[in-house]
Amino acid sequence: MKKITTLIILTISFLTRVIAQEQLNKMQLADNLFDRYEYFKSVAIYLDLANKSNPKLHAVERVADCYRLMNAYDKAEEWYQKTVAYSEADAIDHYYYAELLLRNKKFSEARDQYKAYYALENADQLPFKLAACDSAQKWMKAPIDRFTIKNEQKYNTKFSEWGLNYSGKASFVFTSDRLPDDKKTTKKLYNRTGDGFFKLYKNDGDIVTLLELKTKNNPIFDANYHVGPMVFTSSADTAYITITTTLPKSKLALDYDSRGIQQLYTRRLQLIVATKVNGVWANFKNFQYNNIKEYSIGHATLSKNGNIIYFTSDMPGGEGKTDIWYCVKQADGEWAEPVNCGKLINTKDDEAFPNLSDDGVLYFSSTGLPGMGGLDIFKSKGEKSTWAKPVNLKYPVNSTSDDFYFITRDSLSGYFSSNREDGKGNDDIYSFSYTPPPVLSAVPSTKILKPSLPPPALPASAILKLKKGEGFILNNIYYDLNKADIRADAAIELTKLAAILREHPSIRIEVGSHTDARAPSVYNLGLSKRRAASAVTFLVRHGVARYRLVPKGYGDTQLLNQCAKGEYCSEEDHQVNRRTEIHVLSE
Repeated sequence: MKKITTLIILTISFLTRVIAQEQLNKMQLADNLFDRYEYFKSVAIYLDLANKSNPKLHAVERVADCYRLMNAYDKAEEWYQKTVAYSEADAIDHYYYAELLLRNKKFSEARDQYKAYYALENADQLPFKLAACDSAQKWMKAPIDRFTIKNEQKYNTKFSEWGLNYSGKASFVFTSDRLPDDKKTTKKLYNRTGDGFFKLYKNDGDIVTLLELKTKNNPIFDANYHVGPMVFTSSADTAYITITTTLPKSKLALDYDSRGIQQLYTRRLQLIVATKVNGVWANFKNFQYNNIKEYSIGHATLSKNGNIIYFTSDMPGGEGKTDIWYCVKQADGEWAEPVNCGKLINTKDDEAFPNLSDDGVLYFSSTGLPGMGGLDIFKSKGEKSTWAKPVNLKYPVNSTSDDFYFITRDSLSGYFSSNREDGKGNDDIYSFSYTPPPVLSAVPSTKILKPSLPPPALPASAILKLKKGEGFILNNIYYDLNKADIRADAAIELTKLAAILREHPSIRIEVGSHTDARAPSVYNLGLSKRRAASAVTFLVRHGVARYRLVPKGYGDTQLLNQCAKGEYCSEEDHQVNRRTEIHVLSE
């Protein structure tokens, strides 16, 4: 399973140590390489030791660990199966084995290994993991057929491609660790995986080329460190680029390995801001809240107007391992201090890869919210630290593997990244298209026979034609997401209604308000009651006696379309359900 640390947090390398004049044996040499995260080199040595007769548990376990951390999942599963056969195997080996079994869709075996692990550690987390197995099985049997998924062969190779971003109207920039044919040298290898370092690539039409940012006057983009992804403002003249810091090792934080032997230095992630001058990227500078001695910042996204930036960080004060944070642009063009997006978005585990659509929907990935295992993609509507409950996009967008970096402008088409099986390489870029459900038209009769048969939308003057028990939806009495305020367009219609009610003092009505299906139903019920109360208060202020008005909240129980919980709908479809209806109680 891809670890967040691969993409978000750390790259750790060997610094120096004083070695006594004894020669290291093979196990010690492999352990030294492993502690320096050089899995590509260490696994060959561990394999030689593990393939001997009666191998030690440590060698077998480390082969499994290396393959897992190199994202060689099938091999990792094979070796963890051998590892847990040892009676003295560590509890965590059962957990890693379960994660791989879940990824490889062996649900029954995964449940058994989760139970074996949680019988020894953190038993309260077992239901969460068993639920992931159940959800994966259930959702894969009934996929959301409104999504069409396609592997984008023109971007993908046998290596890792991910983090595709729009760069203007018809261009894209993405991240890849591919090794160009003319640069297959060991100097360019990343010793964690044996592949190259991540670099940025661009495409214009079907032609993909390296996006070279390093210049003589700009040493930031070193070929021996990771670069990407790169995200752009809506005008595409400013970019925020995630890089592994290239500062000299003398300026980086030091630590020791798990055995207290080797001194290591930590290369964290940072954001670089660049502007385009005469068609060339220039003016590179650090994002003002980078702090590579203490934490990472990376993977930014911007609101459409460019006034809010969201990013991933493990800075102090978060909810979990990595969280999504935001900054607001101030009048002087600088960014205000980072603020955590809150507990609805962030969990005790990892949240990462935020991206905003043009209509303000936040898409991100999480290992801490209920899903199918690995990183799942979620969406939520809101802003800053106020959000609706995140919705899992389910299968086929999500899988039992890692699914992340979901980008879209209109929520109807876009791209995401995944390391699911049957891809072309490690991480692949996929495109998606979504067909929204049809909006159900209002019932032609004004009689309300059942909650599922809402009244049609009519002008306020139509109240004079209604009899007891009849009703209609007021035109344009809609509400903003998560709010009960009377909008300007709603005030116009309510003012007309107040005038009619003042002229006909014998009419008594119910003012019923509704929500869309997002957020928990208990919360929605309370929100709808507040909306109904706001409408009644408005009418009272415009001269209608309060005893003639009965506020009623219905929550999300009477939807006008198919946008039920968990269904993927556009903002326009959800807006239809955030409405007020008038029912005549007496004439």
